[in-house]
Amino acid sequence: MRIGMIGLGKMGANMALRLARNGHEAVGYDMSPDARAAAGAEGIATVGSLQELVANLDAPRVVWVMVPAGKPTDSTIEALAGELCAGDIVIDGGNSRYDDSVRLATSLSGRSVGFIDAGTSGGIWGLEEGYCLMVGGSADDVSVCEPIFRALAPDGGYAHVGTAGAGHFVKMVHNGIEYGLMQAYAEGFALLEAAGDFDLDLHEIASIWRYGSVIRSWLLDLTERALRDDPDLSDIAGYVADSGEGRWTVQAAIERHVPVPVIATSLFVRYASQQPDAFAGKLTAALRNQFGGHAVKREISGDSGS
Repeated sequence: MRIGMIGLGKMGANMALRLARNGHEAVGYDMSPDARAAAGAEGIATVGSLQELVANLDAPRVVWVMVPAGKPTDSTIEALAGELCAGDIVIDGGNSRYDDSVRLATSLSGRSVGFIDAGTSGGIWGLEEGYCLMVGGSADDVSVCEPIFRALAPDGGYAHVGTAGAGHFVKMVHNGIEYGLMQAYAEGFALLEAAGDFDLDLHEIASIWRYGSVIRSWLLDLTERALRDDPDLSDIAGYVADSGEGRWTVQAAIERHVPVPVIATSLFVRYASQQPDAFAGKLTAALRNQFGGHAVKREISGDSGS
């Protein structure tokens, strides 16, 4: 099967390569000439415009969009829709918000163009290990694209989970769970690291926990890898970004009256990591000083040279 792949970053380019390894072909397009050149060097056929991309595909055309969520996805799909015909199908494989996917599906249906939201997990390891695919869309559209999904996913790693929007909803919750799991590992290893009286080898502990332990997982495998390369994590700042999915998960939980305290806490810990000298912390320290006379640490002003 021959499809178009828009977005040739690490994910899009690797997906095109995995498709080629499994008997399919992806024609790639990226706004960046450098990205196109890098993909071409890997043997991926590339074109210089959306018009060329569509012209290189046979009807019914299938185009996979792998660009950042939000405005980049919206503008790309809007431009692409103007080039497509009735019966063609657009797949959004990025981390889009699920209600954006519902909106895009409705918009494209007015042009008789199909839409599939493919929640995609696997990151930079997907080329070798495969991508877990959580797919939303009509049964007819999904059946057309199923050979692609089965080529990208490992055995058992693909499912048609529901109508348009369902794929990205499931992926959103998946990423919310990921937030909580990572936070639990982070807290546990922080406690181990603080136990200086035992002189613990964190890499060794991460390594043995991967075998037979009830908390073994791929995230623990990655923890072992990170600690093997940098046991003290001395080259990494403790700043953790929030890419959106955890926030959306908490918002969806509030709307549906579902308690998600672990996911919510892990989200707010990320916000705290982005504020190394937060005003809230200063105020708490000031209040403790006011009511109990507890000592506060004073900021040391720099030498002005005067």
